[in-house]
Amino acid sequence: MAPRIGVVTFPGSLDDRDAQRAIRIAGAEPVPLWHASHDLEGVDAIVLPGGFSYGDYLRPGAIAAISPIMTEVIGAARAGMPVLGICNGFQVLVEAHLLPGGLIRNAHQQFIRRDQKLVVENADTAWTHLFEPGEEIVIPLKNGDGGYIANEETIKRLEGEGLIAFRYRGVNPNGSLDDIAGLTNAAGNVVGLMPHPEHAVEPGFGPDMPEAMRSGVDGLRFFESAIQALAARV
Repeated sequence: MAPRIGVVTFPGSLDDRDAQRAIRIAGAEPVPLWHASHDLEGVDAIVLPGGFSYGDYLRPGAIAAISPIMTEVIGAARAGMPVLGICNGFQVLVEAHLLPGGLIRNAHQQFIRRDQKLVVENADTAWTHLFEPGEEIVIPLKNGDGGYIANEETIKRLEGEGLIAFRYRGVNPNGSLDDIAGLTNAAGNVVGLMPHPEHAVEPGFGPDMPEAMRSGVDGLRFFESAIQALAARV
């Protein structure tokens, strides 16, 4: 039986349907989850998608982080369930204290969209184990508040414990400290990143760069990784 991966929809989510589609293409069953519910519908993993949850009021992800569904997501994540936060979902994970630090307005104060080169720093998580450490991939990026920040002690811990999952390669598009594009928790089940892997799962509909591997479908391996990680638990 295919694993069931939930995708949470918040008011203002934009990429929830794209995430569902990516999950389906990877071979799992996408399950829509609603922000105001306390029911995770028995899913095996969870994706928090991109967008502008609750209009980005207060701070991006701040209101979503205290929505009813997040009470359940936080509990499930702490119990070991794989959780992926994409763009706004990464912001939600940070605001919910499942990942450290913060995300602020891009250094150039402009919304940016581009095909972005990333380096895989940690290939030992539920969402990245089909990559190789040091591998370069290309994933679409689109954000206005993607500048990762943290205090010096946190940065040292992230570096020392191998909790940086991805770094920007070539161009730092938003001023993130240490070129950080994504993080993992120590257990490796929670991963957040600013770029959008759900937009790089089909040839001809993802990045169109010579450096893009597998015909521009680098993003597919995020979801395939989770499916294999879940299968290994059975």
